[in-house]
Amino acid sequence: MTQHTAKLVFWGVRGSTPTLERDTWRYGGNTPCLELTAPDGTPFILDCGTGLRMLGNDWTSTRGDSGIDAQVLVTHYHWDHIQGIPFFHPFFEARNRFHFYSFQSKHLGPNSLRQVLEAQLAKPYFPVDLSMMTAERDFREISGGEKWEVNGTKISTAWLNHPQGCLGYRLDTTVGSVVYATDNEPGAPEFDASLRQLANAADVLIYDAQYSPEQLASTHKGWGHSSWLEGVKIAREAKVRNLVLFHHDPDSSDKRVDGFLSAARQEFPATWAGTEGMSITLSERGVDVALRGSRVGLRRRLRFTATVSGQSEDGSPFQEKATVRDLSLQGAYLCLKSRPRLQSEMRVVIEAAGDRDRSSMLSLRGTVVHCDPGREKSENGVGVVFIEDGEPSHPTG
Repeated sequence: MTQHTAKLVFWGVRGSTPTLERDTWRYGGNTPCLELTAPDGTPFILDCGTGLRMLGNDWTSTRGDSGIDAQVLVTHYHWDHIQGIPFFHPFFEARNRFHFYSFQSKHLGPNSLRQVLEAQLAKPYFPVDLSMMTAERDFREISGGEKWEVNGTKISTAWLNHPQGCLGYRLDTTVGSVVYATDNEPGAPEFDASLRQLANAADVLIYDAQYSPEQLASTHKGWGHSSWLEGVKIAREAKVRNLVLFHHDPDSSDKRVDGFLSAARQEFPATWAGTEGMSITLSERGVDVALRGSRVGLRRRLRFTATVSGQSEDGSPFQEKATVRDLSLQGAYLCLKSRPRLQSEMRVVIEAAGDRDRSSMLSLRGTVVHCDPGREKSENGVGVVFIEDGEPSHPTG
């Protein structure tokens, strides 16, 4: 059934290798995999990193016995973009059908994509035989500059500058356009020009921001990746509406990605950092971004006031008294008159009970992960995940 929206969901946002460290959990540790549902309902999979396993689990639990007919767009054959293939349950169901697209590798020759898929289940690397993968599969080899259409969604490709080759994809739906350009190093004029053409006036550009500008100019030059600063330059020059920083380095902590996002927003305010579970909905009204639920851990319902300062959706600073409705060691739920921007930092200062002669101030730094209309018309319900300060904070005033 045709709808008036397209929805993009991020199932894996990390580059190079999955991460399990505690200081990377907020953005996520799975390698690249995105799901786009077109307005007519056609599902697209962008890359098959370890995030593909979670997508498969979601489809298995929500689609029941109905068959899946999906398009799979693979950017290139490095492990972090294909290693989820053996763990995607829908590949092992005969009622499903998948249409694979990618390029012919000079190292593999004809049928490169088929060879790559079959190699993921080859002995002695995986215990399940390829014969168990019973879903119908067909393969199409494509190249940079090609265009085709699937059920009303127009797909375009361009070569990116990455060792052993990589394709960028543009998907133009009836409600907006998404460009997926991961694994790209700037500086080669031919690739730079084709990428800008691919990204021209896109509603959403998902772009490689693995390294800092300093790393890109020195120790990681030639590694085939990019930075938030280059993403900002492309977004400006191509007149992109929203930029998503993607392919986070496995050695980049959440705090480091926070820094990249903050720096990018100073140059291009409509910037987001790719996060597992994040969704982007495109419609005639524009682009709406939402983050996954974060209400985990032991929580206590309560009601007390705090002083909250942060950044509103239009970028202006605010400070106000707020009601804290519940609290955990991980985060809090607040009621605010202001409407803070998702993924912006917020300071929550709570006056805690001290001894009889003085009171103490509990100052917490957090990032906004949820914002919806509250119980009262003038309120917003705001979810905050607390993040560690570099140094102990000493609030004043």
